[in-house]
Amino acid sequence: MLRRLSPQEGHRSSHHGANGGTLPVAGVPWLVLLGVNPLLAAAPRAEPLKLSSAGFLAGFGLGCFVFIAATLIARTRLKSAQQELQKARELANHREYERNLAQQELVRRLEEERELAKEKLQFDSQLAEYEKYASLAQLALGAAHEINNPLLGIMSHLELEGKGASGEQRTEIEQCIEGAKRISSAVRGLLDYARPGPPLLGKVNLFKLVSETLKFIEHQPMFRHITVANLVPLDLPVITADVNQLSQILMNLLLNAAQATPPGGSITVSAGMEQSAGIIELRVRDSGSGIPADILPHVFEPFFSTKRGKGTGLGLSISQSYIRSHGGDIQLESAPGMGTTVRVTLPVHQPQKPATEYQEVIS
Repeated sequence: MLRRLSPQEGHRSSHHGANGGTLPVAGVPWLVLLGVNPLLAAAPRAEPLKLSSAGFLAGFGLGCFVFIAATLIARTRLKSAQQELQKARELANHREYERNLAQQELVRRLEEERELAKEKLQFDSQLAEYEKYASLAQLALGAAHEINNPLLGIMSHLELEGKGASGEQRTEIEQCIEGAKRISSAVRGLLDYARPGPPLLGKVNLFKLVSETLKFIEHQPMFRHITVANLVPLDLPVITADVNQLSQILMNLLLNAAQATPPGGSITVSAGMEQSAGIIELRVRDSGSGIPADILPHVFEPFFSTKRGKGTGLGLSISQSYIRSHGGDIQLESAPGMGTTVRVTLPVHQPQKPATEYQEVIS
């Protein structure tokens, strides 16, 4: 219980407090004397607490706003960077595509230049060959008149001398006649090579032509111990060609094959349609000794021969000339010990050249 102070005590207490005292009365603090509850005085005030919570919420909201704004800005910059990166990739891909196109164009042009260079070499080779043909033609025309006419007189005189000769003299005259015939054959072959006559076209059955040719040569001494087979299909279409020239081509190829084939060997003649429509390939294959690689490029040259003292070296040259006059081609494949294969390609029809019906093969 608090007791009321007397006016004197109150005055004393006021006065004492004014002088800087502690104002306790009977052990009670001065707040109690002033009528203030010490519990209320010790409790924190409500307004500063409310202000502190509002500041915190405001700061938190401001931080969230700043964070969201920074996130949006970062996303915008990231999206912009991704778009620039995509554009850079597309540009790089486009430039790589253009580079690939440029490389392909460069490769194509290099291939074209290589093909042009190859065609130029072939053209130069053909031009040199044609110039050689022209020179040989002039030589052959001059040789025909300068050699054949005196040669005929020599052969006639030798034949007259041989009728009355006997023994060793007759043998020598016969040798001279054989030599003269060989000279005449060489001159005639040179003429045929340099200036072949125009082909007399007709319809030719290849199977029949090959059969008649093989029948003609089967009794020749060089073919007696060699097996010769005709493998030409019966259903091949007839071709338009000069039968005499084609027969001579086949004869030359068979004679060359027989001379290169040892006894017990074989020669096969076959034919077939090429993948290209209108082309027939005739093949003559032997099981002979073959041709060395260093000799192979020269086999079509005039007067070139590996047979010492046999032939004139014009068989393949004349055959090549005849085949080309028909618009065809001739190729030779060979290797030492592997035999030789000659491939002759001929068109079935001769364009813009009429053909008469050919019924019988002349051997």
